[in-house]
Amino acid sequence: MTLFDVYSLYDIEPVRGSGSYVFTEDGTKYLDLYGGHAVISIGHAHPEYVRAISSQVAELGFYSNSVQNSLQCKLAEKLGKASGYEDYALFLCNSGAEANENAIKLASFTTGRENILAFGKAFHGRTSGAVAATDNPAIRSRFNETNNVTFVPLNDSDAVRTVLETREYAAVIIEGIQGVAGIHEPSDEFLRFLSEECRRTGTLLILDEIQSGYGRTGKFFAHQYSGIRPDIITCAKGIANGFPAGAVLISPSIPAKKGMLGTTFGGNHLACAAAIAVLDVMEKENLVENAAKVGEYLIRELKKLPKIKEVRGKGLMIGFEMEGFSGSDLRKRLLFEHNIFTGGAGQYTVRLLPALSLSMEDAAHFINIMKQL
Repeated sequence: MTLFDVYSLYDIEPVRGSGSYVFTEDGTKYLDLYGGHAVISIGHAHPEYVRAISSQVAELGFYSNSVQNSLQCKLAEKLGKASGYEDYALFLCNSGAEANENAIKLASFTTGRENILAFGKAFHGRTSGAVAATDNPAIRSRFNETNNVTFVPLNDSDAVRTVLETREYAAVIIEGIQGVAGIHEPSDEFLRFLSEECRRTGTLLILDEIQSGYGRTGKFFAHQYSGIRPDIITCAKGIANGFPAGAVLISPSIPAKKGMLGTTFGGNHLACAAAIAVLDVMEKENLVENAAKVGEYLIRELKKLPKIKEVRGKGLMIGFEMEGFSGSDLRKRLLFEHNIFTGGAGQYTVRLLPALSLSMEDAAHFINIMKQL
């Protein structure tokens, strides 16, 4: 049996990680500014994280959601306190796409409506409902095509008002910052408008914070810069530092009904132990504040470089473009040759999504390499 061809791969295999670095079998060291696609939140092989998972699997690695699990309650309490959403309910699942699937289904259950409004260049996942709300026809099969999703341009208030005025939409789904599209932000003013318009028309607002959440932008969730409180928030990626986990945060105004949502693996004992360890480390090491500080430095220094065309983002969610290079060339031929991992988006954008624990020294090393280029 062979593997199904999914992604273009770097010609190396990391076998060990530590903090913001990964190592190959021969000991070659790479600075990881990609974080496994924004997943590594507290750094590779953090000792507290390793202890938490190891001790949990030695006790009980898994049981289904047919029994009580106090780790889920502990995680809900910690996440509520860390995020400022203590009055919300928590549904645990396994991935970002699954979180968005459940958010959309919950919105339709609650409002009795069947339509969803999404935005140009949006990415919400690759499973059936999530990919239907993703603005990329190349990854949607004919089975996923539906008339129940409408796309409008990001930050276009008039287009939103026209669509929602019909009062036929269950929800608006929007990313805190568009990641796969190349780090494009909804303005704070637009998010506030969106929140008010949803409230006026009886439409639920879903904030997809899967890539932009969990402290990455210098606040726990990116939308918190605007001061709004969405009806539903989805998160995954850095929630468990590499262990598969996702979550849906649900406003107290949305009624819960047994059987409406469900999962076998979601919120299992190992996932909860990992997610609790992540929140503990984030608090002890002030990682949200570190993401804000180191990210501000990176954005400021990148903007100073003469061949940089544009720098976008907040905290440690950064996209930039450089004159004379495609994003692929810059990542693979230049930065990779200097033992630096980065991500890409589209033809020109390089994405930085490092661990929130990235040090100022490592950030300065990257800037020095960029100056050489």
